[in-house]
Amino acid sequence: MKKIKRAYAPPASAGGVRILVDRLWPRGIKKENLRLDAWLKDLAPSDDLRRWFGHDPARWAEFQARYFSELDAMPQALEPIRQAARVGTVTLVFSAHDPDHNNAVALKAYLEK
Repeated sequence: MKKIKRAYAPPASAGGVRILVDRLWPRGIKKENLRLDAWLKDLAPSDDLRRWFGHDPARWAEFQARYFSELDAMPQALEPIRQAARVGTVTLVFSAHDPDHNNAVALKAYLEK
């Protein structure tokens, strides 16, 4: 099972393995305060794609298509998430303000297809 959670929200006791999937560290959070099992910044969208998207919901569909193409090019980078999901719950942690249009939502959809 895969869940998503904003980095600024307190971790849930049933969150399982928590993996940060952003390229940049969440602003204002100390590393010791963000309970994580891994930080897979290579799974985040490229800097060019992240800047182009700019969290604009009007670009969501195209963002997902471009992001999925990037993910298709690096299947080995997804293996830590797949391994953790075989054992239990995985929570993809993100820092974007928009809970519906961010790379963690897109990554979860990609992994579930």
